[in-house]
Parts: sequence; structure tokens; C-alpha cells
Amino acid sequence: MKSACVMFGAALLAGCVSFSEDGGFGVVGDAVKSRTGQEAVWVRSDKDGDSVRFRVKELLAQPLTAESAMQIALLNNPGLQASYAEMGIAEADLVQASRWSGPTFSFARLRRGDEIEYERSVFFNLLGLISIPLSTKAERQRFESAQARAAGEALKLALETRKAFFSAVAAEEGVRYMEQVKLAAEASADLARRMAAVGNWSKLNQAREQVFYAEATAQFARIKQARVAARERLTRQMGLWGEDLRFALPERLPDLPKVAREAGDLEAQALAQRLDVQGARRETAALAASMGLTQISRFVNLLEFGLIRNTESPRPPQRGWEVELRIPIFDFGGARVVRAEQLYMQSVNRVAEAAIRARSEVRETFSAYRTSFDLAQHYRDEIVPLRKRISEEMLLRYNGMLASVFELLADSRNSVMSVNAYIEALRDFWIAESDLQAALTSGSPGAMAGGSKAIAMPAAGGAAH
Repeated sequence: MKSACVMFGAALLAGCVSFSEDGGFGVVGDAVKSRTGQEAVWVRSDKDGDSVRFRVKELLAQPLTAESAMQIALLNNPGLQASYAEMGIAEADLVQASRWSGPTFSFARLRRGDEIEYERSVFFNLLGLISIPLSTKAERQRFESAQARAAGEALKLALETRKAFFSAVAAEEGVRYMEQVKLAAEASADLARRMAAVGNWSKLNQAREQVFYAEATAQFARIKQARVAARERLTRQMGLWGEDLRFALPERLPDLPKVAREAGDLEAQALAQRLDVQGARRETAALAASMGLTQISRFVNLLEFGLIRNTESPRPPQRGWEVELRIPIFDFGGARVVRAEQLYMQSVNRVAEAAIRARSEVRETFSAYRTSFDLAQHYRDEIVPLRKRISEEMLLRYNGMLASVFELLADSRNSVMSVNAYIEALRDFWIAESDLQAALTSGSPGAMAGGSKAIAMPAAGGAAH
């Protein structure tokens, strides 16, 4: 009996898995760091919480950048912290799978007249012990899949925060330039009203200036609301509230890069780096391992080995062993095997689908990236300089009394709107660049946040006067 207990104890200790110190978060942190350059933290104690709050306050003390906004979101977003719990649950399942359920003890006391009989037995679930390596392997692969999903959620949040940052900065710039349009329209409308009052301006021309001012006022109200919405979206991504809402944004978007990135072999890069593809592969491997366990336990539901010791007065004790093998008569495990096979084939097809989707999304997002780069570059190098040249010439004509004040104001409005269109094109480029990063590293980038379409501007009135 002692040798049997030693054997079972050795087998049990060999298969045990213990909880890791960081809950497996090191893999997630490394994946996020290598892809974004930012640090991810799993807040699991009051000390961690205090450290995160101090770091967030430190980052908010300066005007935000795209990188600092991502860092704050990775540290402070409560939804992301909640998603990390799935990884902890998966590790708990792994540790549980590596531990044997233990022996079963039974004790009986029987009486026949003056005779008393005691029956003691210990049963060991041999099938559960034998299958520990397979079940542990399957749960380990599921745990690794949970780590990949957690890293994917962190990357998704970081990249969405980056997009929200660019949208918020562009909205701030748009409000400033639209305010200039509104002021110019107001000045033009006021001048037209005073000139019409003394008979030097027609009612038609006055109405044109007045309607442009009215439309500019309405558009200014819309773009101010768009600024609020963009800033609040960024606030939600970073998980801020209270006094932290007074964070400062930079005055302008980052400049357009000198050159755009080349296509290269982006599809292969996506298949190697994308976490959704890696997670699908791990889940398929886990199902393959679980199929082996299903095949082993197909015909046997229970295999137990027991040690028995009976005492009956006044006879000497009885010692022996017993094996219990439960074989189902009506269920031979065929349904469980078929189910496992179908789950495996389903997972295989999902891996293929993930690979096809990754390739397609990389091609699509790279096309959007190059188009937005070329468009922003066109505004920067062609349209905005031309508008500046026209404004300079218009100012010369006005100083030479060859152009009216209304023409000067109309040209000023057109110049401001061209600059505003360049800001929107620059914003769209940085959003497209973020989408490309998402398609290469984490998963489906989805629709661009904050919208990429320019707000329709009123046609400049009085330009022909």
C-alpha cells in the first residue's frame, strides 16, 4: 500500500502546474511593447493602482501626443483591465487541469449480533491521472490563446486611441479656422448692410453676403459639436474623468512624413504578427489535443483502482485491492468523437478565414494609406501654396484699388477653407496610417473613427463682386 501511494504521489507531483507570478501578463506586455512602443500594466493590487494613477497624472501634466494618449489608455482604461481577467480565468483552468482530483475514501461499519465488521477502502481515479498530461496541454494552449486575445484587446485600444487623438486635434484646428471664416463672413455681411443702407449696394448682393454669414454660423456650430464629440471619444479611450478632463491637446497635427512607406511583403508580415491569426492557430492546436483526449476516453468513462482493508471481529483483517472499470452499454462515445472532429474542422476553416481576411485588410488599408498620403501631399504642395499666392496677388490688387473689400474678404474665406481641407486630409492620413498598423499587428481595423469626410463648407459669397 505504501508503494502504491508513493507511485500515485510521484505521478501527481510530476503533472502539477502552479500559478505564474504575473498571471501570464508578461507575454501580453511584451507583445504590446514590441508593436506600439508603450507599456501595458495589469492592475492587480492597490500598489499597482497607485503607480498607474501617478503615471497618468504625470503624462497629463504636458500637452498630449499620440504616444502619451496611447500610454494613458493602456494604463487607465477600465474595460481593458476587465478583459485581462479572461487570462486569469484561463490560467486557473490550466492549474486545475494539471491537478488530480484525488482519491475517494469510503468507510463502513456493519453489525451482525455480537460481531462488528469495519470496511475501509481508498479508490484512485486512474483515468483522470493518466489523462492529466493531455488535458494540461490542451488548457495550456487555451491559456496561450487567452494571452493572445488580451494582447489583441490592448493593441486595439492603443490604435483606436491613436486615431481618436488625431481626430480630436484636427477638430480643434478646424474650429479655429472655421471661426476665422465666420468672422470674415460677419465682417462682409455687416459692410454689405451698411453699404446697402446708403444705396451703394444692391439688395441681391447684400442677401448673398448675409446668407453666407448665416451658413457659416451654422457650420461653426456643427464643427464645435464635432470637436466636443472627438474630445469625448478620446476621453473615453483614455478612461479619464473628473479633473483629468482638462487635458491639453497640441495646437496642430504632426507634419506629413517626407516619404510614404513602401508596400513590401505586408501580407506575410501580417500573417506573422497579427494576433487574431496567431490566436486562431492556437485554438486549432488546442482542439487537436482535446481530440486525442476524447479518443482515449471514448469507451471508458471511469477507471478506478482501490485499496481495501476489512476487519471483522474476532477474525484477522482482510487486505486487498479492487479495480473498477465503467463501460457504457448504450453510449460508445461516437457522438463525442464526431463533435470533437467537427469542432476541429470548424476551427481549421476559421484559421483559413482569418488568414484571408488579414491579407485582404492589409491590401485595403495600404491602398487607403497611400491615397490619403498622396491627397494630403497634394494639398500641402499644390493647393495651399496656390491659395497663398492668390491671396498675395489679391492683397496687391486691393492696395492698388483694383479689387473691392468684398473680393478681399471672399478670398480670405477661400484660403481658410483650403487650409481646413488640408487639415482634414492630414487627419485622414494619420488615421489611415493607424488602420494600417492595426491590420499588420492586431486585427481588423474596422471603420475609421471620427469620420474622414470633410464637413461641407458654404460656398464663398461675393467672390464675383
